[in-house]
Amino acid sequence: MTVHSPEPAKGGGDKRERILDAAERVFAEHGFFTARVSEIARVAGVADGTIYLYFKSKDDLLISLFESRMERVNAALAEAIAPVTGPTARLLAFIRAYLGLVHDQPSVAEVLTVELRQSSKFMKEYANPRFAEFLRSLATVIAEGQAAGEFDATVPPPLAARMIFGVLDELALAWLLQRGEKFDIVRAADWVGGLLIHGLGRGPDTRSIA
Repeated sequence: MTVHSPEPAKGGGDKRERILDAAERVFAEHGFFTARVSEIARVAGVADGTIYLYFKSKDDLLISLFESRMERVNAALAEAIAPVTGPTARLLAFIRAYLGLVHDQPSVAEVLTVELRQSSKFMKEYANPRFAEFLRSLATVIAEGQAAGEFDATVPPPLAARMIFGVLDELALAWLLQRGEKFDIVRAADWVGGLLIHGLGRGPDTRSIA
């Protein structure tokens, strides 16, 4: 599935971005199910009907918001690992950058980690190319580590990338949902990185363990 939003009028890019910014705030504060399009319009400073000039539905708005924010996340991660040499160091830089983004942009993290799961349309129909790009970037780093002899070459990089994302996603979810004083997710990046890097290392073949 791809998003088929109506094309905005010429010069309407700023208004579309205002709507996306407002949706990020409202979805993060109120949740996708209880968020009202009228509240998004109010925060964006536009009429209710204007929303539908840019997005077909609330689900379409959520998916468009995901695409916009995930594109930024992918760009930030690429920038973070670009100057780093060595697969192990690049993987740690990726983990630090991702959890740093969760810490610095909690409303974005709330939408990406929590609210997307509330949309059945997103979960069942959306092809998710931005997330596929995220996984490819991570799998590339893992493949580089395997080629360099730093990581276990028996683990398929795409599968390893999904395993690592599962850890990062669960940690982000726990941090976002924690009540009271939150744990230090930035510091946790090094702990998680250490565990994952050791796990990817060339350890014993577990197939021989009874």
